[in-house]
Amino acid sequence: MELGIAGKTAIVCAASKGLGRGCAMALAKEGVKLVISARGAEALEATAAELRALGADVTTVQGDVTTEEGRAALLAACPNPDILVTNAGGPPPGDFASFTLDDWRRAVEANMLTPIALIQATVRGMVERGFGRIVNITSASVRAPIPSLELSNGARAGLTGAVSALARKVAAHNVTINNLLPGPFDTDRIRGNWTRAAETTGRSLEEVGRESIKHIPAKRLGRPDEFGATCAFLCSDKAGFITAQNILMDGGGYPGTM
Repeated sequence: MELGIAGKTAIVCAASKGLGRGCAMALAKEGVKLVISARGAEALEATAAELRALGADVTTVQGDVTTEEGRAALLAACPNPDILVTNAGGPPPGDFASFTLDDWRRAVEANMLTPIALIQATVRGMVERGFGRIVNITSASVRAPIPSLELSNGARAGLTGAVSALARKVAAHNVTINNLLPGPFDTDRIRGNWTRAAETTGRSLEEVGRESIKHIPAKRLGRPDEFGATCAFLCSDKAGFITAQNILMDGGGYPGTM
């Protein structure tokens, strides 16, 4: 399917690995010009080299997008994107009783306020130009809270509420705002969680992985390229009637009917 976004410019945050990388790859294949960011310079430049091998026009911005300095550098490199894909690593798991207020502040800063700041900085230009696509990478926990991930549950649900009304305000200008909610995908994060679970319980990493996958109706982890393809569609000119939605990608894990 021709997505109609060749020549558009996109910011993709946390794009050096995992789901952000999957989104950048999918957009590159559609002829989108990319400005990608990540904290680690080595992984960022490696991903940029792969994107350029696909023929993509790529600018890299090394820095932490959850800081004001990191966001300023990213927006200086691309002040007027047509597409914005917000993304940041999720906060660590833990026990609710042990979380400090600083833990909550860091979670809200990274997973709620950072996307809001980037949207505030770019959405007006999208409205003025008559085209814009914003995709926030959040979490399946927005639909069904995940035990031990209360920091993520709270911050990502806050972002969802914050952008819901805005999405409806800007829809008449061909600007859409949607949230992609990943469940268990084959990324460094989930494998890190498995490693911690194995260390805590004394089980092997393989056993922890098999037990986790057993509970996914699809009986496998999601692939970042699948996630990226969905993101690219939401960014396309074919998806202009989809906005203010929370699109769950979890292999059927959510047990509800709606």
